[in-house]
Amino acid sequence: MLTFIESLKTKTEIMNILIVASGNADKISPFVKDQTDALEEKGIIINYFLIEGKGLRGYFGNYFKLRKKISEVKPDAIHAHYGLSGLLSVFQRIVPTVITFHGSDLNDKKVRPFSLIAHRWAKKSIFVSKKLADIAKYKNESVIPCGVNFSVFYPIDKLVARKKLNLDLQKKYILFSSAFNNQVKNFPLAKKAIEKIKGNNIEVLELKGFDRKQVALLMNAVDLALMTSFTEGSPQFVKEAMASNLPVVSVDVGDVKNVIRGTKHCYITSYDVEEISSKIKVILKDSAKTDGREKILHFNNETIANQLIELYKTIIK
Repeated sequence: MLTFIESLKTKTEIMNILIVASGNADKISPFVKDQTDALEEKGIIINYFLIEGKGLRGYFGNYFKLRKKISEVKPDAIHAHYGLSGLLSVFQRIVPTVITFHGSDLNDKKVRPFSLIAHRWAKKSIFVSKKLADIAKYKNESVIPCGVNFSVFYPIDKLVARKKLNLDLQKKYILFSSAFNNQVKNFPLAKKAIEKIKGNNIEVLELKGFDRKQVALLMNAVDLALMTSFTEGSPQFVKEAMASNLPVVSVDVGDVKNVIRGTKHCYITSYDVEEISSKIKVILKDSAKTDGREKILHFNNETIANQLIELYKTIIK
């Protein structure tokens, strides 16, 4: 039986958080859902407001719907993901707003001014990497990356994964970080680097059209993960590859250098074609796994949830 003081303490620690994010893909981003699931496991009450519409006008068309949602669920605070969701959220002055900036909201020069306005008006801002925080140049901030779902992304036998995905058991597979036509991800550079490798037994797979379980299988079925992006925040692609002990070759973008530092068979390169190609050759020749999972245990969602809860406490009266 709880004492009166213990009961009072328990009640005051229960928080009601409204998550505001884009709903244009008919679902919330997997890494955001992983984060909120971890918060719910900690006893936080979570509700969602998913924005329908694109561009500034599309987002602000949801203003009155958001206020209605606030009156219905009576949250202690809003946690918005990405700059435009944050901008919509800070315009209501009923409850305090926390915004997580993930990268595209600050790296894209067209979106950046609106994201910076949201940043200035937010009660607290979260950046998934120090580089993003440096872009914003404001003190009211915390650096908290998105965590990794270690129960989904974990090492399994390569042959088992390939058989489940019907992949050739003899080929060398390279997993590119996104769809080939995503201009920010810079596939032409990756293509040039791979074309310099002799032999026709190499195939590049684009990360497109797979569900999460299939992505987890891919991380175990391929020989390496390749990232050549122009800009990033704190890419889940790299962290999920490391959770699967998959070797990584990446340009120095976002927080990747810090994430893979000291990890066997993981390499940071410049944007030079020859350098990228040489690192790919090393990995394909060795066919070795990494110790990446061990290196990123601090990215588990429970740890991230604890950091968020402490931040929420600072803004909830």
